[in-house]
Amino acid sequence: MAPLVHGFDPPERFVAGTVGPPGSRTFFLQARAGARLVSVALEKQQVSALAERIDELLDEVMASELNEAMIPAVAPLGLEDADPLEQPIEEEFRAGTMTLSWDPDDERIVIEVFPFTEAAVLSPDQVDEELEEPEPEEIFLVRIPAGAARAFVKRAAQVLEAGRPSCPFCGNPIDPEGHLCVRANGFRRRDP
Repeated sequence: MAPLVHGFDPPERFVAGTVGPPGSRTFFLQARAGARLVSVALEKQQVSALAERIDELLDEVMASELNEAMIPAVAPLGLEDADPLEQPIEEEFRAGTMTLSWDPDDERIVIEVFPFTEAAVLSPDQVDEELEEPEPEEIFLVRIPAGAARAFVKRAAQVLEAGRPSCPFCGNPIDPEGHLCVRANGFRRRDP
């Protein structure tokens, strides 16, 4: 059976955002085209990795001698998006594997997000085994131009920075009550 594809080519809006207070936020990728809205939950590290890799991919395409696309070095002013996630936020699935590519014909970034499955998690003794990954039931597919991709990266960085401050000593997040800093030999640090 063919997977259900939540495709946006291009979306009117594609953003990363959060719901909840710092320390217990849930991260989402959200795309909208007209009245159709799709939200996919994911981890903070996945948002960070996706934004970082999109930025790197655009830089690589810009530097390529074969490139004829007009790729902005930073997010164009008119494309910045600081609005909250759109309501209602109904999670289609939790993100697992993500792929990223550049389509030179359309000059667009192509992002594919596949649902998390237990079958994709390998134990250390399975690393060398050849395992067949099951076909996904759903795919979140977004194709965006370079300017919109740079705007996504900028917003993702702002969303990531809006969480709890990091401890300058160990790098772990600091709760409002403080945290036990491993680099401070177990002493509780309250002020970074």
